[in-house]
Amino acid sequence: MLSDVFYLSLDSLELQAERTIDPSLRNRPIAIISSTGAAGTVVVLSSEAEQEGLYRGMKVSLAKKKKHGVQFLPYNHYLYQRVNQYVYKTVSCFTPIVEPSGMSGFYMDMRGIPTPKNNIKDIGLSVLKKIESRTSLLSVVGISINKLVSRIITDVVPDDIHEVCSGSEPHFLAPLDYFVLPTTRQKPVCRMLHFLVVDKVAHIQSMSRRIEEFKTLFGTHARQLIDEASGRDTSPVKPPTLRDHVLEQTVLPEDTNDQEMLAAVVQNLAEKIAFHLRTRGQTAKKIRLEIHYVDGYNSSRIGQVHSPDDISVNRECKRLFTRANNRRVSVRAILLDVSQFKPYVEQKNLFSRPRSRDMEISMAIEMVRRKYGVDSIKTANVFHTLGSA
Repeated sequence: MLSDVFYLSLDSLELQAERTIDPSLRNRPIAIISSTGAAGTVVVLSSEAEQEGLYRGMKVSLAKKKKHGVQFLPYNHYLYQRVNQYVYKTVSCFTPIVEPSGMSGFYMDMRGIPTPKNNIKDIGLSVLKKIESRTSLLSVVGISINKLVSRIITDVVPDDIHEVCSGSEPHFLAPLDYFVLPTTRQKPVCRMLHFLVVDKVAHIQSMSRRIEEFKTLFGTHARQLIDEASGRDTSPVKPPTLRDHVLEQTVLPEDTNDQEMLAAVVQNLAEKIAFHLRTRGQTAKKIRLEIHYVDGYNSSRIGQVHSPDDISVNRECKRLFTRANNRRVSVRAILLDVSQFKPYVEQKNLFSRPRSRDMEISMAIEMVRRKYGVDSIKTANVFHTLGSA
């Protein structure tokens, strides 16, 4: 079997995106944080910031006291998502089967793709060059027969491109620390390995030869652990079934739990989503409202949009926000993600109905927004609360 699966990893996409936009940040200690408030945490940091003594998960209040030379940047989910989608489109030029993995990774199924001189590394090199030329982002590629080994390669091998040939997976994994295997992160498995003083994959491989004893030690996790230690993984590369979506987000200028302020933010986002839906002539089977708190915690709820008028969309978004916002911690950002679209046709009625009247009002506002921009006109409560910005 050929090495069919690529795993493309962009090292700290968030950090690279910030430095691409602002070149003055290069080689400077940078920490991307969930919030500028004291309860915020460090989400991503540069190697320079690590040398200053910072680490992921560190409280912002403690990080700011530790060193003054580190520059703190708020987590810009919208920017990083845009970069992620652009990279996705770029790698899709090489194969139609691409599976995103988080913000910084992509699995690529290369079966059937012709390789120059039968050297699959040449395609990997082409992928890296294409991404760097289009986005200025640096990345690495792991190549093997499955997703598990391809991803592990990018975590442990410093080379830009590395291939593990079919049949050599156990030999490649043997000298590595056991935590490269996903199942070892399960608490019962981790505790047992620590109790047995196991530190390398080779030890797990040796223990697994006595299957019955191995099952006694690791229970329901035994089979999966054996497969991972041997480098076996049958999961296919699965592209997202729904790529099309509309995303709107507001990062609050100051963390707050002021309900009037948050309601105005939700309404402003809802009106923008409604405008996009009417422009597309669609409604949405799925609308996800996500709240990002200052301590890094996220909460979300999912609903539907049956009519793309401002009032209907706003009503649904406020309902989702009320259900999702079940904490007293200050809010850092609110995001609306709309997908699973379906066509919408407004049927004219001989008699006035509330829903059609709502649509008429929305269409009148839309005429202004189409000419002068989506932020050119706001409802009074939104304008009063958020200001003209």
